[in-house]
Amino acid sequence: MTRSDLVTRLADRFAQLTQRDTEFAVKTILDAMSDALARGHRIEIRGFGSFSITRRPPRMGRNPRSGEQVLIPEKLVPHFKPGKALREAVDERGRRNTGEA
Repeated sequence: MTRSDLVTRLADRFAQLTQRDTEFAVKTILDAMSDALARGHRIEIRGFGSFSITRRPPRMGRNPRSGEQVLIPEKLVPHFKPGKALREAVDERGRRNTGEA
C-alpha cells in the first residue's frame, strides 16, 4: 500500500473528510513520526508495533568493482517491531489465504 492508497482508503471510509484534508492528516502524522525518530525518540502504537532507532556499527566492506576494502561508517537506522496483535492478524489472514488450517 502506498501513501496515496492510504489517503484514498481513508477518504472513502470517512465521507466527512475531503481528499485534501485526508492527505494533510496522513502527511502530518508521518512527518511527526519522522521528526520523533530523527530526534532519537521511540514511537509505540499499541496493537500495531513500535519504531525505534538502531545503531549499525562501522565495518569493513568491499568495492564490488575493484575489490578494494572500504570503511563503511556508523549509521543510525529506523527499526520496526510489530506488535502482538499485528503479528497474529497477519498470521491468521495468511493462513486463510493459503488454505492452511
